[in-house]
Amino acid sequence: MSAPEQATRAATILVVDDDADIVTALEMILTYEGHRVWTADNGRSALERIEREARSERRADLVVSDVKMPIMDGLELLEALRSRADAPPVLLVSGHADVETAVAAVRRGAVDFLEKPLDQNRVLVSVQNALRHASLSRENRALKDRLSSPWRMIGTSEPMQRLAESVRRAARSEAAVLITGENGTGKEVVARNLHALGARAGGPFVAVNCAAIPAELIESELFGHERGAFTGASERRIGHFEAAHEGTLFLDEVGDMPLAAQAKVLRALEAREVVRVGGGRPIAVDCRVIAATNADLAEAVEAKSFRMDLFYRLNVVPLRVPALAERRADVPLLVAHFLEQLAADSGRRPVEITPEALDFLGELPFPGNVRQLRNLLAGASVFANGALERADFERLLEDGPALGASAAPVRAGDDPFASDTFEDFKDAAEARFFRLKLEENEGNVKRTAERLGMQRSHLYKKLARYGLR
Repeated sequence: MSAPEQATRAATILVVDDDADIVTALEMILTYEGHRVWTADNGRSALERIEREARSERRADLVVSDVKMPIMDGLELLEALRSRADAPPVLLVSGHADVETAVAAVRRGAVDFLEKPLDQNRVLVSVQNALRHASLSRENRALKDRLSSPWRMIGTSEPMQRLAESVRRAARSEAAVLITGENGTGKEVVARNLHALGARAGGPFVAVNCAAIPAELIESELFGHERGAFTGASERRIGHFEAAHEGTLFLDEVGDMPLAAQAKVLRALEAREVVRVGGGRPIAVDCRVIAATNADLAEAVEAKSFRMDLFYRLNVVPLRVPALAERRADVPLLVAHFLEQLAADSGRRPVEITPEALDFLGELPFPGNVRQLRNLLAGASVFANGALERADFERLLEDGPALGASAAPVRAGDDPFASDTFEDFKDAAEARFFRLKLEENEGNVKRTAERLGMQRSHLYKKLARYGLR
């Protein structure tokens, strides 16, 4: 989708003027063109409106503001917005226009300057140009985000080359994508690349962890709610579907979504509209849906814990992210990438690593995959004196921190019968048991808990206690 095409689509425009007649006229002109219009009567109330809407994940695409206003004028509003990340472009209007004011406005970052009385055609041309400018800026930011370190797909192994090609092809489509793979393989990275390479790159990318939302709140989170819809709903809030309008909605851990919510998600996908909790008016939404799971959804369908119709609706384009064990050739590239990231986060130069240490990392099983590799590097970097050596990783694994038990291969020291006390024996035996069961189930905690016949929350506590997650 080209930038001009995006600019003609419905946008949210904030009109700021202390003259009610001007506000009404602009609201009528812009609404007739299909845009959504917010209003404010001075710069301060405009900033308050922007902040209030941001709490509900809504943003203005353009601000059309008068220059001369009480409390805070248009130039002060422009200056205040310039200090904000991802600020909307500002189009200034004045009934006291002169060359000096126009030059000052442009120098401060205004995209255009209009003189009162307003000409309707001139207003529409300026608004379209400003929206086109904003669209190009968003596309540039999206490209930079795609090329930036956190979301690059790292790897030249055959499995990663196949995945990268599949991502490029799938990105050109609007079809739903289901990303599968073990925990820690980088499913969100794949989702973000699908978004950044597609026609919706200039729109929002909204990520939702379905497993982290309590069952009683998931409908409100996904579809939004009206004020007073339930206890605690003190103001209207838009849901993730609306927040992802004209962009991408990423449903992570979709296999953990309650059945009741699954039916409503299917309805929203089919009808391309949502109804807020406590509301009765359908709201049109236009977003591409990408889902991800580490569970076997086909198995969940057979077990009646996941709807068959939703599974087929999401599984239009299936993509599988390979486990780190399937792409060991990529370990050196991943290590270099993560060491650069860690250095950037700390403001230091990247730590080096010895060839022996790199070979050692290439031999570890890493049931936690790429995420586990990064965390192991982060832990070793804290205690390193100079270049990272094999001994740094061995010490970290043997001391049993967060990654040790799950990253280390089974060694003689893991033998529970070598324990000095009965308590140590029980802990060692239990830790080894849970580690082996987790590996048997490819790191899937939900499946492991079901097969062990125990509550998932109880299993999580056990895994945390023994550093297995």
